[in-house]
Amino acid sequence: MNIAIDGPAGAGKSTIARLAAKELDFIYVDTGAMYRAIALYLLDKKTDIDNEDELKNALDQIHINIVYESGVQHVFLDLQDVSTEIRSEKVGNMASKSSALKPVREKLLDLQRDIAKKNNVIMDGRDIGTNILPDAELKIYLTASVDVRAKRRFDELKLHGEEPDLDTIRKGIEQRDYQDMNRDIAPLKQAEDAVLIDSSDMSISEVVDRIIELKNQVK
Repeated sequence: MNIAIDGPAGAGKSTIARLAAKELDFIYVDTGAMYRAIALYLLDKKTDIDNEDELKNALDQIHINIVYESGVQHVFLDLQDVSTEIRSEKVGNMASKSSALKPVREKLLDLQRDIAKKNNVIMDGRDIGTNILPDAELKIYLTASVDVRAKRRFDELKLHGEEPDLDTIRKGIEQRDYQDMNRDIAPLKQAEDAVLIDSSDMSISEVVDRIIELKNQVK
């Protein structure tokens, strides 16, 4: 069984999907982490993503592997575990830009579908229900207001010892929303058969419970 969770940046998709997968004994596939791994490589190599040949050459050099240890996903980039490094704002912003490019999406499409074909998975991203897994048995569009998403990200960064600026985070989220929703290739949108969940006034456990409830209703 495949469960697809789509939604904008900061909606809590990764946290929710990871917890729901644990409850259901599904494999959690964080597609955003895969795109972030590519973004990290492109940043490290100072790749001009607007240069088609330069981008293609960079993608040919990238080797991404997903390893699950005790149900936890670890992302390896060229044999290095980059699960922590890919979570920075800088990498996230690059991922939003680079993931809109066709060569980048093609790089990961087969890997994502292959994992879903062989396992019960919860997969989250921007275009899972509309593009990656259009036949998923359950599709969810998870969102929250911009202000709520910005505050959540602010609190998360504070917990990691950083000194973030709330207004800067809010503007960054608005910019990423625009980029994700207006890109030419597989833009972020709610699938026609997806269930909308607005988590603005919901706790994490309430959202997880709702997803499990929806899963149990699937025949």
